Amino acid sequence: MEFIEIGMDKDHVHFLIQSVPAMSPTQIIRTVKSITAREIFRLHPEVKQKLWGGEFWTKGYYVNTVGRHGDENTIQHYVKAQGAEKEYKRIHQQQLRLF
Repeated sequence: MEFIEIGMDKDHVHFLIQSVPAMSPTQIIRTVKSITAREIFRLHPEVKQKLWGGEFWTKGYYVNTVGRHGDENTIQHYVKAQGAEKEYKRIHQQQLRLF
């Protein structure tokens, strides 16, 4: 699994991830949420106390795959167009391995 782009706006984080079909999209999302929350809490334990119920991520997510309904450019455009304020900020734009 490799991160192609990570971006954020006021209240969302967006990941554009490339992976072979060894994991389902749901497994990938659970893994990303688990590892990132664990690392943020490890590096900044004070964050957990400021969160509602101590949960870093919400239960919801949106996922799309490259295939019949879109290619990488379509999905990347969708990711950049999301968010309440449309203030997308790219915070990563090269391949980054999760494991």
